[in-house]
Amino acid sequence: MSFLKKHKLLLALFTTSLTSFILILSSQTVFGQELSLNLGEEGALSGRIVQLLMLMTVLSLAPAIIIVVTSFTRIVIVFSLLRSAMGTQQTPPNVVLISLALFMTFFIMSPTMKEAYDQGIAPLIAEQIKEDVAFERTAAPFHRFMMKHVRETDLLLFLDLSKKTPPETKADTPFEILVPAFIISELRRAFEIGFLIFIPFIIIDLVVASVLMSMGMMMLPPV
Repeated sequence: MSFLKKHKLLLALFTTSLTSFILILSSQTVFGQELSLNLGEEGALSGRIVQLLMLMTVLSLAPAIIIVVTSFTRIVIVFSLLRSAMGTQQTPPNVVLISLALFMTFFIMSPTMKEAYDQGIAPLIAEQIKEDVAFERTAAPFHRFMMKHVRETDLLLFLDLSKKTPPETKADTPFEILVPAFIISELRRAFEIGFLIFIPFIIIDLVVASVLMSMGMMMLPPV
């Protein structure tokens, strides 16, 4: 039995070796195939790269842009002051306030954003205009929005601080002067609205505190 087992084992090894040898002899040389990647013409590729870089820049600066050129600052400050006036510490939470302020900002700014997209971004995507023209057309609606809501005193303040010659028309006001003036104006209006909201709650607190003191309940908070 041992002889038969050894004989079968040797026969299997011989068959395997012979099969491998035949496969090696019958194999053919496989040459590498040429791989070409067409990225378009050089000018089109450069334009796409510039557009991609501009898009990445805008996306990275999107939070700052939303804060400085829209009404988001005013809305979120008013909501925060309203929550403080109501006496609720963290209700609603900050996430809810910021989300609500964002959606209200998009609602208010939707005509401006649509105009900016139609005039600047859409023609740029269709390759009808250059990047510099697209930037000017996209920024023009936001420029008009800020000029409409900025206080003239704040605008004159930053013109004096910059030591620049006043522009001939409001449309010629540069962004480096208009944006900080607009932010200061929005902060001023936000605190004015917050103060007007605070007044009724302060009166209610005073009335409740007076009633509690007259009843001898001085240790109870008015709210």
